[in-house]
Amino acid sequence: MNEKIMVNDILSGVKSSLTTYQTAIAETENMELRQTLQQIRNNDESFQYELFKVAEAKGYYKPAAQATVTEVDEVKQSLQ
Repeated sequence: MNEKIMVNDILSGVKSSLTTYQTAIAETENMELRQTLQQIRNNDESFQYELFKVAEAKGYYKPAAQATVTEVDEVKQSLQ
C-alpha cells in the first residue's frame, strides 16, 4: 500500500471518528465522561488538520474549490 492511500485512509477514518464522538458527546449525561470525549475529539480534530495539511502539500488530497461570495450569500438566504 502506498503512502497516498494510507494517508487518505487515515483521514477518512478520523473524520468518521469525529462524527461518532460528536454523537456520543451529545448523548452523554455524565459531565466527566462528556469532557473526556470532548478532549479526545479536540485532539483528533487537531491531528486530522495536521495530516490534512501534509496530504495537501504532497498533492495527496485536493479540497473542493472555495465557494464564491454569491454562492455563500445564496445559501445564507435560503437558510433564513
